[in-house]
Formats: sequence, structure tokens, C-alpha cells
Amino acid sequence: MVYSNKDFPALKNDRLLRAATGKEVDKVPVWVMRQAGRYLPEFQAVRAQHDFFTVCRTPELACEVTLQPLRRYEHLDASIIFSDILVIPQALGMTVEMHPGVGPVFPTPLQSPSEIDQLQEDGAVSRLTYVGDAITLTRHKIEGKVPLIGFTGAPFTLMGYMIEGGGSKTMSKTKEWLEKYPKDVHKLLSLLTRVIIDYLVMQVESGAQLLQVFESSADHLTKEQFAEISAPYLKDIRTGVQQKLEQKKLEQVPMTVFAKGGGHSLDVQATLGYETIGLDWTVDPVEARKIVGDNITLQGNLDPQDLYKTPEEIKKMTIDMVQKFGKHRYIANLGHGITPQTPLESMTAFTEAVHEAL
Repeated sequence: MVYSNKDFPALKNDRLLRAATGKEVDKVPVWVMRQAGRYLPEFQAVRAQHDFFTVCRTPELACEVTLQPLRRYEHLDASIIFSDILVIPQALGMTVEMHPGVGPVFPTPLQSPSEIDQLQEDGAVSRLTYVGDAITLTRHKIEGKVPLIGFTGAPFTLMGYMIEGGGSKTMSKTKEWLEKYPKDVHKLLSLLTRVIIDYLVMQVESGAQLLQVFESSADHLTKEQFAEISAPYLKDIRTGVQQKLEQKKLEQVPMTVFAKGGGHSLDVQATLGYETIGLDWTVDPVEARKIVGDNITLQGNLDPQDLYKTPEEIKKMTIDMVQKFGKHRYIANLGHGITPQTPLESMTAFTEAVHEAL
């Protein structure tokens, strides 16, 4: 059966969308970054038979693992499509492999700025239609139970992977580029921004109901660098998506920016036009609210490591966190992705506690 991006089942639980747009909610909505992933035995069963990027590229498999946490945890108020931020470098012609125990590896990272011109920007998004197909299929299969989130990596985060050749604790090669080749850095960030805008619009066309932009490497930028290297492109993405959705006569969807380690720049993030700002666990909820004001939704921010505590401790910490944020314009989440060894009952304790807190 071919599923189309028309006639989706009606949405039964719109808490996430209400919180993101500042409407009243009966309960604080909750979801978790990487909730479809390695901590679930049913996900590991799929991965035992399929390579990571094969799961990403096969709509039926991506849909299946997206739905897995919803079957297990009744309190989740959203699903996020199973994919990876590094599908964009792949669509630009770079090879990315997922190595067990290591993570993503680029066998041939960008060595010099001259290689930027070899990236295949033309048609990049048409090479990512499998993500759109997975979103459309999932919107039908989810039967309106909760909204479906689409996402992308932010330009600086993607650039870092493309230069470092994988995850990096120091980002030393990227920092060298920032010093040596500032013009080329902006050229590459602009290219990535253009592709990201079209990629996110395609996700909305396919059925995504909220979009999140992951600036996962913001902790490598000073406040000054964030304002120069990250913020302008994040703003262009927000504006660009809005404009293209308008041109295509598509419904606008709320957008979230999550800059991990970017707590030093919440004031800047508040000016970028995103409905929601995601916070990592280093940020104090009360301080964050003071900085961003009352017209932006906050998302976060329990430390993923806290999910290794007892269910009783998790409940207590979660209730405390939710009460600090309050019910208005707040989405409960972790301060980063859930980690692979997290006990299954910890997710139950966390999600239940959110709904009980207020």
C-alpha cells in the first residue's frame, strides 16, 4: 500500500503542539531525545538484522523503531522520526559509516576548503526522500496518537563532523578552520543552511508536525563565536522554513532550537524566532525563564545520567524540575539524548512523574 501525505488520521493528543505555541495544557507534555534507540531491546533486535543507516533509509524500519517507545511508554506525548543528523553530509556526497562502539565515521573528511566545491548541493534533498517517506508512513501508522517531530543537525554541528571525520572531544580541526579560513567556513555554513531549509520543508510536506534543530556542538563555541558562527544560520533556517512553507501554502509548524552547551547564549537564542528553546542540564530553569521571557517555550532538561538512579529518586527529581519550569510554555525532556544503558523502568518513572507533577 502506498501512503500519501494527505488524509492523515486526526491528532488525539496535541499537548506538545499546544505547549510549543503557548496554549494551555492539561498536563505538561513529555518526550525524550533518542527515545527510539539503543536502550530498547526491541530496537536492538532490529539492529541485529540491519545496519544503522539501512534502518534510516528503509521507511518501514524507520517507522517501526519510531513507534517502539510509544508502545512501551503510555505517557509519551510525542514521537520523533528515527533518522540521523548525518544524512545531510551523505546526501552531499560524503561517506558516513556507523562503527560499533565508536559512532559515526567519515573515511574521507574535508581536508581543505577547496573540497567544499565538490559537495553535491544540487539534488541533495531529493536524495533524502526516504526520510519524507518514513515520516508519511509513520503519520499514518501512529494513528493520531501523538504528534510526529522532524529534525536536522544545525550547520555548525554538521560542519564539525564533516571536518573532524566523526565526533570529537576537542574539535581542534574545526577550530583551526575557524581561525585560518573564515570566509570558507561561512561559505560551507551557507551551503548547509540552504540544504537544511529545503530538507525541513520537505519533512513538513511529508507530515512532520514540529521541527527540531540540533546544535549539538554549541559547547565548543564561546558566546562571541556562537553569535557569529551559529546564530545567524539558525535564524536563516527559521526564517527560510517559514517563507517556503508560506510559498507552498503549507501550514506553519512550531520549531525548536536545541544548542547543547549554548546556555551562555540564551539571550541570543531568544531572538532567533523559534517557538521553543531546548536546554541542557547545566541550565537553571528559573534563570532561563528570566532570560528568554514568557513568550518562548522551554524544553528540558533532566541530566540523562539521572536516569541511572532509583525510580523513587527519578520521580522526586523530575517533579522538582517540572515545578521549577511550571506548566506554561514548557515541554519536559532530558538535557540531551537518553543513553544506551538506561534502565527501561527509568523511562516509566520519568514520564509518569512529569504527568503527575502539576
